[in-house]
Amino acid sequence: MLSKIREILSAAAIHYGWVMEPDAKNILQLAGIDVPVSCWAKTPEEALAFAAKQGYPLAMKVVSPQILHKSDVGGVIVGINTNESLLAGFEKMTRLQGFAGVLIEEMLQGIELIVGAKIDFQFGPVVMLGIGGVSVEIYQDTVIRMAPVARNDVESMVAHLKARTLLEGFRGAKPINLAALTNLMIIFSQLVTDLSDDIESIDLNPVLCNEERCVAADARIILPSSRT
Repeated sequence: MLSKIREILSAAAIHYGWVMEPDAKNILQLAGIDVPVSCWAKTPEEALAFAAKQGYPLAMKVVSPQILHKSDVGGVIVGINTNESLLAGFEKMTRLQGFAGVLIEEMLQGIELIVGAKIDFQFGPVVMLGIGGVSVEIYQDTVIRMAPVARNDVESMVAHLKARTLLEGFRGAKPINLAALTNLMIIFSQLVTDLSDDIESIDLNPVLCNEERCVAADARIILPSSRT
């Protein structure tokens, strides 16, 4: 598994120091982390074929080695419900810089968390868990631990989140699957530890958690400058 992951990282080094999302999701899936059902569609026909198999609604993101922050350039469309809107979205994406296709994914619902990691110069690999999505910079509700983490470490991280009541079921909402979150964090922290010489950082934002699953809906892997 690690040899295949390192092959993907090495191939990505020819780009701009980071791993494009379809490859990043492939790495996570190889490690055992839940990711959305998706298709890297390079033609409208491939996009329509996936939609026919998966069904609507769908999300679409541009794939480009020149675009790291997709939402900043209009490279993300959610709530696609028809073939017409799918094709219109695809055509729009083709006009973005470095277009290399689109990532089409199942639409998921859940509490938005952020799971991240970086290789610290002094301490080595450290992992972060927090409230994610667009609110991550507003609330700055995150907890950090050295990697790898065990089950009791994850429980401690969740307990130290200010907004942990959101995960436990706030105002009648169903609590998230804490076992799924714990499993994700353990696998993720081990992956980061194993790749500490191969990466600079990984951000999963958001990780969508509900009563059934915790899914890495977006993934960004930055490579160390020595590899680019």
